[in-house]
Amino acid sequence: MSYIPIVVIAVLIIYVISAYNGLVSKRVRTENAWSQIDVQLKRRYDLIPNLVETVKGYASHERGTLEAVIQARNMAMQSANAGEASRASLENALSGTLKSLFALSESYPDLKANENFKSLQEELSSTENRISFARQHYNDSVGGYVTALQAFPSNIIGNIFGFKPREFFELDADQAKQAKEPPKVSF
Repeated sequence: MSYIPIVVIAVLIIYVISAYNGLVSKRVRTENAWSQIDVQLKRRYDLIPNLVETVKGYASHERGTLEAVIQARNMAMQSANAGEASRASLENALSGTLKSLFALSESYPDLKANENFKSLQEELSSTENRISFARQHYNDSVGGYVTALQAFPSNIIGNIFGFKPREFFELDADQAKQAKEPPKVSF
């Protein structure tokens, strides 16, 4: 009696279990990375109203900029269940409106000197850095997960068990262009 077919089947079963568990692990790591982005975005959403209220006191006639920030924040908050690409687009739009809000401070020296504004701006800047790191971690996790889904033979296991690839969190075209351009410094 030959044990070779039994050994081959046992090895195949062990491989399928291992590949399946590896894909599950990578998927969970990706989902955890996305939730870390959510935590930082929530922190940013909570800071924005305070920042807008501080700016209102100094730049009340800049209503259009303030309303754009509030609208972008609300749209981003409502996108919680949207896909990664659409959510990334809305978050990128919010980042752009925040930049225009901070640019206002250059026109209002009293606002720029306000301790509350400085504190909020610093906290928001720190949060933006955290979001950036969380996005990088998420994209690294997605990269590993998608690679495993596309690599042979784990792609077969992924297809059999219905694993779906995730989207990267990417900059929109305007932000990618700005990121490639060197900053302009003038004295």
